[in-house]
Amino acid sequence: MKILFLTDNFPPEVNAPATRTFEHCREWVKVGAEVTVITCFPNFPGGKIYPSYRNKLFQKEVIEGIKVIRVWTYISANKGIIRRSLDYLSFGIVSFFVSLFSSFDIIIATSPQFFTAVSAGTVSLLRNKKFIFEVRDLWPESIVGVDVMKENFFIRFLSWIEKLLYRRAWKIVVVSEGFIPTIIKMKISRDKIYCISNGINTKNFYPREKDKTLLLKFNLDGKFVVGYMGTHGMAHKLDFIIDCIREIRDESIHFLFIGEGAKKETLKKQAVELKLNNITFINNVSRDEVSSYLSLLDAGLIHLRISEAFEKVIPSKIFELAAMQIPMLLGVRGEASRFLMKYNAGVCFEPENKNDFIAKLLELKNNSRLREEVKAGEAMLAKDFDRATLARKMFELFST
Repeated sequence: MKILFLTDNFPPEVNAPATRTFEHCREWVKVGAEVTVITCFPNFPGGKIYPSYRNKLFQKEVIEGIKVIRVWTYISANKGIIRRSLDYLSFGIVSFFVSLFSSFDIIIATSPQFFTAVSAGTVSLLRNKKFIFEVRDLWPESIVGVDVMKENFFIRFLSWIEKLLYRRAWKIVVVSEGFIPTIIKMKISRDKIYCISNGINTKNFYPREKDKTLLLKFNLDGKFVVGYMGTHGMAHKLDFIIDCIREIRDESIHFLFIGEGAKKETLKKQAVELKLNNITFINNVSRDEVSSYLSLLDAGLIHLRISEAFEKVIPSKIFELAAMQIPMLLGVRGEASRFLMKYNAGVCFEPENKNDFIAKLLELKNNSRLREEVKAGEAMLAKDFDRATLARKMFELFST
């Protein structure tokens, strides 16, 4: 079987879609598939090409058996709606032409970004090939959810295209059960919608001692470290968290914010203005370093702003933290909180509720028995969502 996969993000980028796509494709290669990935040159989230790469027209490489074709795109940092849209649109256009002349049996596109799915769906129509639409986010609904744009004619037009793509797809793979009712409301057959959730590579992420070198480097020895690792974007409402930090009187609690994003500089400025000395900002780390930095955490923080769009998602951060048995503080309404409570794998607080956040944080810090109970639940969660198992489950969809 020849599989063609279109994605904006791929290693050496370290965000959730890059990791999911890479680990799934690697497993498909192991079971005998010929997998080709069309992607751009690594630049997320800073909009700067990674060392040893340059933004040229076309480049081929092989990564653990996966044939990778990198194509030129308009490069932009993960901020600014016009430039980011040009970035996404350019990949959609270039990937369309490269895909059109590629050899494959099945074409897969992962969204966001939306134009990637448009490219794959159109190629599948012209080539009369099967198209699988992997939906990691309900787009354009999520645009409205983070107040980037209000409901208008353009959003309705994008929603119309979204519906066409769902109809065109041979099969639709969602990462959360919460997405399914929304898609069904568009009069899409339930029979072709499958949930293959995010998961974790338990060979890379597992319980471990804190990295002593990093502890000393960031002066964290003896601290109760609360950490957020990931994109510092509009959806995550991290300014709320920083505002809460100034109310915390326990000097043993220290916060780490690891990553980049559209709101990173604003957040750093906010921390300076509030004269906070119990917070450290760290730039993006490489894929090989992620687990070392996560090992520093006594509690892992996950937060999304209050929006109906986010009540259907299960953040991928849950799985990494669970595999490393780092107790979670989750501020996400809906599907995510229900999922966490099912496994008793963390402590939930009401998003954007300062009193509740601080109370739950202090409860987690001061209650060692609670932390041990949470770790036991996380171990069960990680076992149930092993990435290799999920990848094979998705591959079985292609064979039926």
